[in-house]
Amino acid sequence: MEKIPSFNSFIEKSIIDNWDLDALTDYQGVTLQYKDVARKIEKLHIMFENSGVVKGDKIAICGRNSANWAVAFIATLTYGAVAVPVLHEFTPEQVYNIVNHSEAKLLFVGDVVATTIDATKMPSLEGIIYIPDYSLVVSRTDKLTYAREHLNELFGRKYPKAFRKNHIHYYIEQSPDELALINYTSGTTGFSKGVMLPYRALWGNLDFAMNALGKNISKGSNTVSILPMAHMYGMAFEFLFEFCHGCHIFFLTRVPSPAIIAQAFKDIKPAIIIAVPLVVEKIIRKRVFPKIQNNKMRLLLNMPVISKKVKQRICEEVYNAFGGNLYEIIVGGAAFNQEVESFLKSIDFPITVGYGATECAPIITYSDYHDFVPMSCGKAVIHMEVKIDSPDPYNVPGEILARGTNVMLGYYKNEEATRQALDSDGWYHTGDLGLIDADGNVFIKGRSKNMLLGANGQNIYPEEIEDKLNSMAMVVESLVIQKDDKLVALVYPDYEEARNLGFSKDDLQNIMEQNMAELNQVMPSYCKISKIRLQDEEFEKTPKKSIKRYLYKDIDI
Repeated sequence: MEKIPSFNSFIEKSIIDNWDLDALTDYQGVTLQYKDVARKIEKLHIMFENSGVVKGDKIAICGRNSANWAVAFIATLTYGAVAVPVLHEFTPEQVYNIVNHSEAKLLFVGDVVATTIDATKMPSLEGIIYIPDYSLVVSRTDKLTYAREHLNELFGRKYPKAFRKNHIHYYIEQSPDELALINYTSGTTGFSKGVMLPYRALWGNLDFAMNALGKNISKGSNTVSILPMAHMYGMAFEFLFEFCHGCHIFFLTRVPSPAIIAQAFKDIKPAIIIAVPLVVEKIIRKRVFPKIQNNKMRLLLNMPVISKKVKQRICEEVYNAFGGNLYEIIVGGAAFNQEVESFLKSIDFPITVGYGATECAPIITYSDYHDFVPMSCGKAVIHMEVKIDSPDPYNVPGEILARGTNVMLGYYKNEEATRQALDSDGWYHTGDLGLIDADGNVFIKGRSKNMLLGANGQNIYPEEIEDKLNSMAMVVESLVIQKDDKLVALVYPDYEEARNLGFSKDDLQNIMEQNMAELNQVMPSYCKISKIRLQDEEFEKTPKKSIKRYLYKDIDI
């Protein structure tokens, strides 16, 4: 077993080494330097200590990405508590499920979440803290109330002269297998699994990033955080790596629409971009394709002598659309559109694809853009190994299995799910299907998990939506599919009941419109259905009576 250093020691070292550099900025808002981050962490540690939080206690964080969200997370880890990041777009009910299931002692909430949750639904919480200024929304103990009200006084008493670098001594985990955070794959009871990630998994991802990206990104570089930090993809590669590397991270605190993202790239000029495919695809389709998909440009691209120069010019255009300063773009989380990928490779644009899972915190495979094989998602990264569960892994798709430092401890309070995901030899069963070539490049051929990916990196579990829809008026069964970035529900209605009641097809469609309105009221924004289409016949089933989803994913709507 390799010697695994303390993950928290990297946070400590970065703060000390980069004391006077800019660290965290809310885009078009306030900037914190590394020394400001250290001061805020210290105050939160004092509040934790004086309110009775002990090492190993769970602290949940639910809000949109922001500098103060990042500080709350780092403060939790460096105190020795267990962080529970919660996606801010979850419904209040889903937030309650996670907070209660994780047994969180404290909950940090953002400005929007603070107005929607009901503290009485989370009886075990000792307090709710408002992320923008760390004020108390709810306090259920005198200790917590006193600690917050006297925080500046307690800080001044502890550091009567000044707070300096030499005062920073963070919690050092006792073992690489010690639990660092619990990341929930969903918020819905029955579907949600709390992925227990140890410190070694965070270090494994950090060490990979330092080796693969650190040499190409200089200290002090600007980077931008687009993906939710409550997801491991955004957490590991838009925040933790950059923070430990001494970068300046900008958080898009508003909903990151394509226009906002494009403007942010122009303003921030990030040194690297981590994205889901949809972000890249939208910018290419809206800002690049219209300029080059005309007869004149097609003619020039077909002229061998001129073609190379034209492609260089197009590459410059695309490069500038992403800020003009990046080493590479890494996309992951879903299949990359083949047309866009082929176009970007044809102009030698620095883009690559990675692959991972929450259960691996998250990285499993990656290749630098220089080595990237089109249509693949790279090779097994440092500290990880990959194999395909197939008699002929080069030609016959099989389940992708991963093993190594990055793999989770299991699912929190769910031994059965843990046994299904982790075998006795330590292999994590991803549920995804793939091939591998002789050089070790992995090619994803299908997702036997049915997860869909929202436009901003959110995990969408269609079964959760179907579960609710199937219990609504006149619905026998349903199937949720993704068309571009919209969710569409295919519904096989109760035609027999409709005939008995004298309903026409228009009547059924009107009932479905009402169902859709009711459903969308209780779903997070990224899970809302845009359309319901009636099916004339029952869905085709497997022998186990589950719907053959693959038959419907490319259906015309």
